[in-house]
Amino acid sequence: MRGALLRRQSRRRLAVLLAPLCLLLPTACSGGNGSGPTAPPSADVPGDIVVASGRDVTGKNGVRQRLIDAWNAEQEKAGTGYRARLVELPGNADEQRSQLLGALQSGSAAYDVVNLDVTWVPEFAAADLISPLPESLLDDDVIAPVASTARWDGDVYAAPFNSDVGLLYYRRDHLSQADIEQTDLTGGLDWPELKTLINAVGDHKPDGYDKGWTTQLAAYEGRTVNAVEAFASAVPDLTLTDEDGHYDATVEELTEGITELRRRTEASYVLPDAFHSDEAASLGDFAAGRTTFLRHWPYVYPALHQSFPDDDRLGVTALPGRAVLGGQNLAVTAASQRRTKATDLIRYLTGKESERCLLDAGFAATRTSAYTDDAVTCAVGAATPSAAPTGESADTVPRGTAGRPEYARDILLPALQEAVHRPRTPLYGAFTQTFTTELGALFANDPPSDTELARRLDKALRRALPD
Repeated sequence: MRGALLRRQSRRRLAVLLAPLCLLLPTACSGGNGSGPTAPPSADVPGDIVVASGRDVTGKNGVRQRLIDAWNAEQEKAGTGYRARLVELPGNADEQRSQLLGALQSGSAAYDVVNLDVTWVPEFAAADLISPLPESLLDDDVIAPVASTARWDGDVYAAPFNSDVGLLYYRRDHLSQADIEQTDLTGGLDWPELKTLINAVGDHKPDGYDKGWTTQLAAYEGRTVNAVEAFASAVPDLTLTDEDGHYDATVEELTEGITELRRRTEASYVLPDAFHSDEAASLGDFAAGRTTFLRHWPYVYPALHQSFPDDDRLGVTALPGRAVLGGQNLAVTAASQRRTKATDLIRYLTGKESERCLLDAGFAATRTSAYTDDAVTCAVGAATPSAAPTGESADTVPRGTAGRPEYARDILLPALQEAVHRPRTPLYGAFTQTFTTELGALFANDPPSDTELARRLDKALRRALPD
């Protein structure tokens, strides 16, 4: 009872915090007539169920669209009068978040379902922009850390659609050239072992090689992800916020996290361009052979195997230490006129067979059965459509006997099961901007000491996430 009261108080505090923004940007907080989003009718209205989402990384006519097409075929056959329509939002994740917030708060776009980054769910739920969903959407088959991203304030507000987690890709050919006997790292390794391998490769530099590893350290969400992974590795059980989204860390904990991040980004090991790299740039540097190791997400697994087809040059394993959980969740908008049918659509898109389709296409599935149950198969056609005019398969992904990506069961699934969350708070936008900005000093020409930077970060986070 006390926890529920505190959460209600948190919502009121959030409204107070957002009030100045609403005064400056009134259309971002209410409809054009000042009444906010229109309340939906009590019964569903037949018609298009509009699904707003970011870009599908599996390409044109990707797996998301094919799943929606399959649902539409079922509706047409049953004569329900409903049809789902996918709208892909332009821009990066931050721009998409701003578009969705503005559209839902003003009522300017008739979205029924929104595909939210896992870090956005508390914000959209606390602002009453999405509706609670049935508990049954989160059954025991949904991977536990993934399922928890769909909850806020004691309710289910979303259903996990596709997940994500940090992984370590590596060049087996670089290791072989350095006379390293064991080039299969699927058993995992820690950071000291990784640095030992980097030192060995540095003594036998391949053509085009520069530094040992690269990642995403530019001043955007990539830096936040890498820093949270370092902090969580240095301080077990560190969450930075409590269950109500309030800042909950100490200067001592921040100091340990910063020290670990400094170790990981030493100039002798990390590619200098990593400090200005996003996902695309770091992927390009790794594929070009400038580094031996790359921290990245599962969705690049198919792309990398197209760069290294039919050979044994590429490997992937768990990220040393803790890895951050990513992904997207489907939610029904509070103003939807088709809430019941939209929920049915979400149930279909996040069901066992659909999740197997997502896994086969290159996403990280959210259900354990997609990785372990051979009876669960994809029923919407080829997971990776051919790009060849002859119709010959263009799929270069190594696959196991059941057709899954070869690494899925033994590497990807355990990584998801052990992944850590970024802070869960309705003020996540303020958190990540503060976190990214303050940690930039660590990569400057004259960085402060770890303790001094921790003091600055602590002070800044207390302002960004007030009690």
